[in-house]
Amino acid sequence: MSPEFSIRQTADRKYLHWEVASRAPREFFDCAAPLAPLAAQLLYNRGLRAPDEFESFLCADERLSYDPFLLPDMDRAVHRIIDAIRRGELIAVYGDFDADGTTATALLTQSLSRLGARTTAYIPHRFREGYGLNSTALRGLFQRGVALVITVDCGISAVSEVERAREWGLDIIITDHHPAPPVLPPAVALVDPKRAGSSYPFYDLAGVGVAFKLLQALCQELQREEALYDYPCLDLVALGTVADVSPLKGENRYLVKRGLEALNRTERPGIQEMVSTAGLELGGVDAESISFTLGPRINAMGRLEHALTSYRLLVTASRDEARRLANQLEQTNVERQRLTNEVVEEARAQMAELGDCPMILVGGAGFHPGVVGIVAGKLTDEFYRPALVVSMGEQVSRGSARSIPEFNIIEALSQCSDLFTHFGGHAQAAGFTLPTSNMDRLRERLLKIAEVELSGVPLHPPLAVDAFVRLKTLDARIFSFIQSLEPFGSGNPSPVFLSRNVKVLDCRALGDSGQHLRLRLRENDAVWDAIAFQFGHWGYLGGEPLDIVYTVEEHTWGNETTMRLNMIDMAPSGKSRGIPSYGH
Repeated sequence: MSPEFSIRQTADRKYLHWEVASRAPREFFDCAAPLAPLAAQLLYNRGLRAPDEFESFLCADERLSYDPFLLPDMDRAVHRIIDAIRRGELIAVYGDFDADGTTATALLTQSLSRLGARTTAYIPHRFREGYGLNSTALRGLFQRGVALVITVDCGISAVSEVERAREWGLDIIITDHHPAPPVLPPAVALVDPKRAGSSYPFYDLAGVGVAFKLLQALCQELQREEALYDYPCLDLVALGTVADVSPLKGENRYLVKRGLEALNRTERPGIQEMVSTAGLELGGVDAESISFTLGPRINAMGRLEHALTSYRLLVTASRDEARRLANQLEQTNVERQRLTNEVVEEARAQMAELGDCPMILVGGAGFHPGVVGIVAGKLTDEFYRPALVVSMGEQVSRGSARSIPEFNIIEALSQCSDLFTHFGGHAQAAGFTLPTSNMDRLRERLLKIAEVELSGVPLHPPLAVDAFVRLKTLDARIFSFIQSLEPFGSGNPSPVFLSRNVKVLDCRALGDSGQHLRLRLRENDAVWDAIAFQFGHWGYLGGEPLDIVYTVEEHTWGNETTMRLNMIDMAPSGKSRGIPSYGH
């Protein structure tokens, strides 16, 4: 992004800067013909550079899927599983407690069973056991007769745990998607696209995506490829991939697009009941529905109770059990929302007392450890700075951190490693445990690091804009092209546009307290309806032209479906800055 257009912030604006993507070079538009210039620009903004890439991206078909045997150690993993099936050995699928791990656990246990394996599922308890493999759980599985453990969405760093399991005679296959450390566990196989030296063409598979590739390779080796589709599992792949905020590009785009098709016709009673209880309808579930509605419900159990409840919902064949479990997820999610709101309000109160700092570090004895990560993310989004939220205990405290692109949080935590009992994560998100007595020293050190590294960095989020357009450009053909870019999500956001000098023909308040606005806008001969959520405080808009940033969406009222603008931000019109336009 290049800041080709920027408006000084006012009290009413949401963003300090509107950053319009750099215009593609002339030769790109030449090779993108006969696409409309705006359509070509949208592809360019998504990193596509050659015509053969355009077609595979837009079709999102098998051309985006790769040979599973290109993944590290896939052949070793497949052969060990086949041996286990033939010997009748008991296989445990050991998953993480988030939506990615839960869906991956459900996918493998059910699919392996249909291939003739004896399987059991294990998901650790977030608070009693913590993340990833633990020796106590592995010992218990071994004593129950498990001969082979397959991890999903975890395990790539579990060196000591795998070493101990080998001493007992327990074999472990690790499937993971987290970055691999320099020293790897001595597992039978380590299937991870992020391993050093991996030749797999796509880096960003979710944990459930790696589990699916294992299943795909197994079915190929057994010549049972129909098993992938006799009982579809791509609905689970879509759920886990989107809920884990994996980039919806490359192979993920193919898996999620196919998975959404499977999800909207799923025969799983648990998903059907969860969709209904959440107020959605099968046939209309998209990536946004997973991100904001279904994913949080699946995750809520692992945050507050035990993720095995979500797992059981996904695999049950009983309608009565599905209804009961869906209601349990619904109630737990409501409680999760309540706890989150409480912690957010308390965090804001602490921030007011601390004053303006380049980093947020708040904590409390009443901060539920299951929601501190959500709260840290909300604070980072709202205040655009690194945020650490800590559940304080008398002896031990546990926290989560979220960060902004300008600050690598795991590097900062690494500089304080002597204060932690445990920590881990990546540049934008991390978790940690430490003696409560170390909290003051942690705060002091991290603030010093943030003051140095964020010196001169404007702590205001930019609003990324795909293109400046004239409203007349947004015709049915362009809207159809925008729809072809779906599914939208991380790595492939819904296109955002900027238009200038737009006149307000009509403005009406909406909502119980008038918190939203319904607008009718005109630019020259083009007239559009628009909705502006949470802009009711602007009051009546009329007379002065506006510069507006928005997405284009379908709006259905009764039996009529029309196109409208969904406003993201707006401001009184500024002066022209030579912004490129498309499709005059």
